[in-house]
Amino acid sequence: VQLVESGGGLVQPGGSLRLSCTASGFSNSTYTIAWLRQAPGKESEGMSSIDVSDSNTAYADSVNGRFIISNDNARNTVYLEMNGLKPEDTGLYYCAINFRQGLSLNSKEYDYWGRGTQITVSS
Repeated sequence: VQLVESGGGLVQPGGSLRLSCTASGFSNSTYTIAWLRQAPGKESEGMSSIDVSDSNTAYADSVNGRFIISNDNARNTVYLEMNGLKPEDTGLYYCAINFRQGLSLNSKEYDYWGRGTQITVSS
């Protein structure tokens, strides 16, 4: 199983970014992908997740209303549209997968992780 993230970078407060996560190396049609953030000196925390079988989604309170997660099953890709970015959104963003239904934001419930992409929100 391989997950590859892209789309990170430096952005000013209030700006937007779109992250992509492309998954490969498996044939399961039922899985959940989450985006998790690890801020400097902190443990990783789930920001958003999507069950690709029905496109149901979940968001952490800190990003609800600002971030939008979506999937393109034909490309095995999940996106995270990030709007209204704040300095506290800074961190290393990972996508991770588990082969179960559900929308957990608990990092311990994800089996495979990408290498991450850095987002820095600063003026």
